[in-house]
Amino acid sequence: MARLYSNENFPLPVVRRLADLGHDVLTTVDAGKAGVAIPDADVLIYATELGRAVLTLNRKDFIRLHLQSSDHAGIIVCTFDADFGAQAARIADLLKTCSDLKGQLIRVNRG
Repeated sequence: MARLYSNENFPLPVVRRLADLGHDVLTTVDAGKAGVAIPDADVLIYATELGRAVLTLNRKDFIRLHLQSSDHAGIIVCTFDADFGAQAARIADLLKTCSDLKGQLIRVNRG
């Protein structure tokens, strides 16, 4: 199962469902970093230090960071989907196809 770090803007119901599916998801609240407005580059560095792929809705900035360097533990960029269960299922299905997230940019779009 994947080790993930959910960015502050990521929907908590999706995080909970991914955890129910067996993924190890650390939130910014769990990490004591909520409400601090940490720059995206620092979020990526922190997640990489922990060996966790970033889970985010902030597509533009994290795609840019990936294009600058693929030296990270993975980035999963998603479009917002109010059907949180379906979004979690799409993410989980994609994670099944990835043996290693290191250096990967994964895009998860609305169904």
